[in-house]
Amino acid sequence: METILIRNVRAVDSLRDAECDILLKDGRIAAIGQNIAAEDTAFRVIDGSGLAAMPGLFDMHVHFRDPGQTHKEDVNTGSAAALAGGVTGVLCMPNTTPPMDNPEQVREFLERAKKTGVDVHQAGTLTVGLKGERLADYEALKAAGVTALSDDGRPVPTAELMEQALANAKKAGLPVVSHCEDLAIIDGGIINKGAVSEQLGVRGMDRLSEDSVTERDLQAALKTGAQLHICHVSTRGSTDAVRRAKAAGGNVSCETAPHYFLLTDELLLKQDADYRMNPPLRTPDDVQAITEGILDGTIDCIITDHAPHTAEEKADFRKAPNGVVGLETSLAATLTAFYHTGKLQLQDIVRLMHDNPKRLLHLPVNTLSVGEPADLILVDLNRTWTVDPDKLHSRSHNTVFKGMTFTGKVMMTITGGEIRYTYEE
Repeated sequence: METILIRNVRAVDSLRDAECDILLKDGRIAAIGQNIAAEDTAFRVIDGSGLAAMPGLFDMHVHFRDPGQTHKEDVNTGSAAALAGGVTGVLCMPNTTPPMDNPEQVREFLERAKKTGVDVHQAGTLTVGLKGERLADYEALKAAGVTALSDDGRPVPTAELMEQALANAKKAGLPVVSHCEDLAIIDGGIINKGAVSEQLGVRGMDRLSEDSVTERDLQAALKTGAQLHICHVSTRGSTDAVRRAKAAGGNVSCETAPHYFLLTDELLLKQDADYRMNPPLRTPDDVQAITEGILDGTIDCIITDHAPHTAEEKADFRKAPNGVVGLETSLAATLTAFYHTGKLQLQDIVRLMHDNPKRLLHLPVNTLSVGEPADLILVDLNRTWTVDPDKLHSRSHNTVFKGMTFTGKVMMTITGGEIRYTYEE
């Protein structure tokens, strides 16, 4: 393992924002400060001038489709996409084929993931087979290595079952990650219910579906005292509900994705299924509410809900599966929307995309300090680039940001002291 000296870089974490040198040795940060001497001629010296060094990002909501759907993605291609986006840790959702309700399957996947250079974590299912009928064995799943519990992709169907799931998860010491959706309300809808769905003559997804189940699950969390994290918040109603539950003292948190604070459902007028995901793109008022939630701390994390699908699957607008890839664009989108507009400082973005996700999953929060793991990214904050789906590292290229120009580019990703990704023109 080589020794790496990064010179004249802007180091940004929850403790500092200052220009310095960073020395990486034996997989750890060996020194950080001014004018560190490169005494060993074997050092690799990297000129960090004009770059920012940040702890590697952690995305607590991704779908690597492994096992069972690896024609879309697998742990290796998903990890390659993560590294290209500066994401050095992920939580994989359990709606694989078969679902992650089997401890041996969890162990096998996590063992394979160790070779990727990404800190891969796995969520176990809340219910057996994601069927919403009986609860999985949470203690056994925890012993196998799961970090959280979720039926993401499907809601827990009843308040009674969700309350029991929360109670059991609390006993096991695991957070519950909740996909809030009422399938009876959705009733075959494929985009946000509103003016655009009416213009296209397609069935819409009413926001009440998300808002009602979000409120239901938050109330169950308040009742049980369990830790609850609400997935992919997309509406003003859900954001407000989380804000109220936090004010009431609930052990609750939530996340959103870049497409919910940058885009609206008007894009669906293109009738391109790459703009379809669940929950769907909403209205300008919802975009404003999500932005407000990020700025006031109601929304704890920015994630991607990275959901790969093949071009063939996405070819038919009305029949295509929901989901978009996002690991390679999440930081750039966030920098463009919040840092370059002056709404957030870089330390705030570290909090949203590293500190908070790891804290919520009870994982160590890294800083750029001596003795910490050498897991960091180098970012050119001012480099502009245009998203080209064909250049993505994911096996699938269904990005909602195709053709968009962002400001901010990951130039290098280092994990365990090894350079895992370097940007090439």
